[in-house]
Amino acid sequence: MSGIETHYSADDIETRVLAAIRAAGLDPGIRLSPTELAALDHFHTGGFRASLVLRDLAKVQATDRVLDIGAGLAGPARMLAATPGCQVECIDLSRDYCVAASLLNRLTGLEDRIAVKVGSALDIPYPADSFDVVWMQNVGMNINNKQRLYEEIRRVLKPGGRFAFQEMVAGDSAATCFPLPWATDPADNSLVTAAEMSAVLRRCGFEEAYFADVSEEPLPPPAEGTPEAVAQAPLSLSVYVDDLALKADNAARSLRERQIRLFRGVFRVN
Repeated sequence: MSGIETHYSADDIETRVLAAIRAAGLDPGIRLSPTELAALDHFHTGGFRASLVLRDLAKVQATDRVLDIGAGLAGPARMLAATPGCQVECIDLSRDYCVAASLLNRLTGLEDRIAVKVGSALDIPYPADSFDVVWMQNVGMNINNKQRLYEEIRRVLKPGGRFAFQEMVAGDSAATCFPLPWATDPADNSLVTAAEMSAVLRRCGFEEAYFADVSEEPLPPPAEGTPEAVAQAPLSLSVYVDDLALKADNAARSLRERQIRLFRGVFRVN
């Protein structure tokens, strides 16, 4: 097992997830909503609200077919499958995360709109021109071969398709605070600068529709009455992410010290 696969492994994840759902006062025997699970299954900076922002930036429509790369537990996929109601394919290197994603798809009754498979972003298991939108949140930081990554994304997008993403990029100095949410040690940390990222995307046939440093940008307030407004404590990333508090603190410090920056983008196929 590679360092990345080890970093994103979680033994007996189905048992952990079901126990957390029950501890939060939810009944897994009654259909759950993606919003109720939001504190658990959006493993990226900004969580559920950041996913909503990216959805609106990318103008995702019900008729779109979406590929979520590095989907994790597929929280964003369920958000998109529920509203606006599109079909979503998910790939992730972590078999554990795929198991949990499939479980949560069943618990939300969305398994008919979401497919989950183990797969690599560098060898996407779909034919060319398959998707209207490729979606990726906090994934590229683990992928060293950016050229191959963006070539694969370009290959599976239909003409006029959109690549919607948020990523940490290299800041003013090298990252020194480890472990981070995406990297146990520096060997797994494959950050490039925003300028380098944009340049590679353009070489691969993309044009920029939106690309901005959102490190300091406030997210919209949580909707009243949702789990984002009143946190359900047992439902958190700590259910399956070890040392979460330390990793989150290191990420926050890295942002403050400008070792890393958070960018959000939507690029279109030329």
